Amino acid sequence: MSSKNIKNTRLYLIISVITIIVFKFILTAAIPLLDKTESRYAEIARIMAETKEWVVLQIDYGVPFWAKPPLSTWLSAISFDIFGVNELTARLPSFLISLLIIYIVGKSIKKTNITFYLIAFILLTMPEFLIHTGVVSTDTALNFCVVIIMLSFWKSMENENKFFWNYLFFIGIGLGFLAKGPLILVLTGPPILAWILVQKIKLKTVFTKLPWVLGILLVLVIAVPWYILTEERSPGFLDYFIVGEHFKRFLVPGWKGDLYGSGHSQPKGMIWVFLFIFTFPWLQIVLIKLWKNRKSILKSKWVSYLVFWLAWTPLFFTMSTNILHTYILPVTVPIALLTVYYWDNYTNKKVILGLGSIFPILAIIAFIGISFTSKTENYMNSDKYLLQHQFVNSTNKSIPIFYWKQKSYSGQFYSKGKAKVVKNEKELDSVVNTYPKVYFLVTNKLKKDISKETLSKMTLLESNYKTSIYKTE
Repeated sequence: MSSKNIKNTRLYLIISVITIIVFKFILTAAIPLLDKTESRYAEIARIMAETKEWVVLQIDYGVPFWAKPPLSTWLSAISFDIFGVNELTARLPSFLISLLIIYIVGKSIKKTNITFYLIAFILLTMPEFLIHTGVVSTDTALNFCVVIIMLSFWKSMENENKFFWNYLFFIGIGLGFLAKGPLILVLTGPPILAWILVQKIKLKTVFTKLPWVLGILLVLVIAVPWYILTEERSPGFLDYFIVGEHFKRFLVPGWKGDLYGSGHSQPKGMIWVFLFIFTFPWLQIVLIKLWKNRKSILKSKWVSYLVFWLAWTPLFFTMSTNILHTYILPVTVPIALLTVYYWDNYTNKKVILGLGSIFPILAIIAFIGISFTSKTENYMNSDKYLLQHQFVNSTNKSIPIFYWKQKSYSGQFYSKGKAKVVKNEKELDSVVNTYPKVYFLVTNKLKKDISKETLSKMTLLESNYKTSIYKTE
């Protein structure tokens, strides 16, 4: 590639990366927290910040949330404490973690003068990574820990002297236990072990290049105290979290033991469909190059390491039916690193960059188009606007809020924990007779369970595609 083309490519990458980052930052503030995942984790963090209960996560006041460890919740709760409670502050930790991943990955490899921007471009144009840049969930923190572990192990094996990467390996494991639990070992241990065996790395080398004694102590100090304290304050946590969330969720089809939702039943092997869709076009580009160079894959320690890293996660989830597309997030980084490794061998770089630009361009166009649509709010999977339009937290903040049979997490978050549930018409009558004014929200699919006589006593204020809000007075 000529110096002029390199300069033009570099400029395109820089402009694209900055544009996408700014666009995604705007989205973190512009879009309401969506049900169920985002608003659920945001509400857990809001309750934590309000109650100052930093050990036992709560899905509602006094109701423990055993499904996930606290790392991402801690970060959002700290953000709330510092900057206040809103969509942007809920998502800010995830947004910053994604940028930190880009920085660490970009700076950990040195190949050409465009490597950092190329890595950033690839990751930010990969649908799964871009979607999770600034989303309230546990997956971004997990991805960060996986990246730290995998890069640290590689750096430790490739350098003779012990330095910060050697200790960062164990810090990543400790944080991984706080991000997602024992799953961190499942996602990183097998690909590392496979690479060691295939490359015939002596176990003596592995044991001498990493500070195992101090490292294991680091893991224990970082992770164990929270698990012990949570079990002490909320007995039953360990059994549910370790056995239920880490075995039954993935091994039992249609697992019914989920206390906070339902299993995400999918056909076996669906993880591969998610992989090919949500990593387009970079996975396809990499697979073509790997196929052409299939005879030399195992001859390169670096390429084989990345291939094992990439392949293991979808292989692990192949037989699982309780999966989400978010499970492929940890493979986005090895895909990007493999693309960079083969970058000099690609002849149609402009075509590749054009393909990579498709998803963010479509996302930007869609956002602009939606912004000029007057009824956009009606199709958002959130109860924010129904509550906001009635000024439930300002002029009418004293009016109680009730949901019919089940409340949404967005309703909890945007009512700041005021929303409660009535389970039947007897309870509803009691509420109406107790309070002079009441806001009453009901999902459209459950409206049929309320008698017409009861509904006739209420005034319909507003509806969206899934929920209606009424007022009694």
